[in-house]
Amino acid sequence: MTIASLLEPVTGQPGPARLAHAADWMQGRTLYGGASALVAYTMATRAFTGLPPLRAGQVAFVAPVGEEISLTAEIIRQGRNVTQVRSEIISDGKIALSAFWLFAEGRETNAAQAASRPEDWPGPPEDHEIVTHQFAPQFIQSNFELRRGQAKGADAGATIRRWARLTEAHDLDPVSKLVLMGDVMPPGAMRVMQRKGPISSINWSFNVLDPESRSRDGWYLAENASQHAASGYSSERLRLWDEDGRQVLDGIQCVAVFG
Repeated sequence: MTIASLLEPVTGQPGPARLAHAADWMQGRTLYGGASALVAYTMATRAFTGLPPLRAGQVAFVAPVGEEISLTAEIIRQGRNVTQVRSEIISDGKIALSAFWLFAEGRETNAAQAASRPEDWPGPPEDHEIVTHQFAPQFIQSNFELRRGQAKGADAGATIRRWARLTEAHDLDPVSKLVLMGDVMPPGAMRVMQRKGPISSINWSFNVLDPESRSRDGWYLAENASQHAASGYSSERLRLWDEDGRQVLDGIQCVAVFG
């Protein structure tokens, strides 16, 4: 089912909403993190039109998000250049997702520092084989094409990297697409788990480096890398690069590692 169908019930008006087409975006018993974050982001932008470009987001995944939800959005502060908005998804009368969005107009550049691409840049996606996983979550199988972004069999440590793109034709704006895709990879900690077990994202904080990103053919190199894993939690760094090797999203995440 298309992402437009999923977002159709999000009108910008606070109150109940039914995500009737959520089935293809589920990850276990909850909506995939990128999709639920996009629902909250769409609520913010439809509630308050004319916002500046998104520069950063802070998302707390509190509880499962299903079909029957309620949505809220409020402006916390609006200045000359920066507007800060909070939006929330409520399920069974309790907060299931709470998000804080920072929208800001661009300014004349005073500090310039380009983000570097990985030293082991894999080359374009068409040079790599398609990745299929029999046990991949439903949202991956239904909505994404994945290709390898690191050498098969190579020791990648606690890093998972893949070329990814949406399989559907869509009319998402560039930022909405980054929000939807920024959490697409499983945590890098999966590569160093001693036993198989479930995992769960707890939060996600990210900066949008290019709110006008339009990568060729929709491909983005997505990477999740565990920076530290212990005591049942992993601190992950999440990044997206476009097809030309320009980083467009930079984030961190806390992941619960069970088992």
